[in-house]
Order: sequence, then C-alpha cells, then structure tokens
Amino acid sequence: MKVLVLLNDPPYGTERSYNGLRLAGSLAKREEAEVRVFLFGDSVGCAIANQKLPDGYYHLDRMMTLLIRHGGEVGCCGTCMDARGLTDEMLLPGARRSTLDEVTDWTLWADKVASF
Repeated sequence: MKVLVLLNDPPYGTERSYNGLRLAGSLAKREEAEVRVFLFGDSVGCAIANQKLPDGYYHLDRMMTLLIRHGGEVGCCGTCMDARGLTDEMLLPGARRSTLDEVTDWTLWADKVASF
C-alpha cells in the first residue's frame, strides 16, 4: 500500500501536523506500506533540523527523522520554504526541497492520500 500524507499546519500551535506525522511514522513501520510525506505552507517548519523546545514538548524533527529511518520520504514545498526564509541547509537530513510537480506525481503514485 502506497500512502501519501499531506501536511499543511505549523509544527506547533495545533496538533494536526503532529497527528499526521504520528500516522505516517506508524505506517512506515509496516512492511506492507510505503510512505511519503509532503509539507505545504507552515508545515515546512516540521523539517527544520535541531529544533529547540521546552521540556515536555513533542519534537517533530525527531519524529520526522524516525519516519525517514523507516524508509519514508519527505518533500518540502520549495515555494513555501522561500516564503518563510527557509534554506535547504536548515532541513533535516533526508528531508528535501520539492515542487508541485513532484507532489502531483506522488499523488498519482499513492493508493491513499491523507491530508492534515
């Protein structure tokens, strides 16, 4: 089963991106699943490396790293990154700048698409 998870919300302030990454991470651990995550809008902040958070907060960068270790792919909307002043060097290893054309290809590739 090929699953595409689309995230739109900021990394913190709501739990939508958190829950989307929880689902993606759980799916990536299953042998029968291939998982790709695409970050639109404010969700591109989920892929920033070395996030500093107060104790007790969940770390989306760590969740994303585990997803990547389990074979998940992560694409970040390049236009959305530019609008927020994010550079490729700021991204986690394994997360990368991507395009609308690529997420279009991923959507056609997927058997299921979940949007958060």
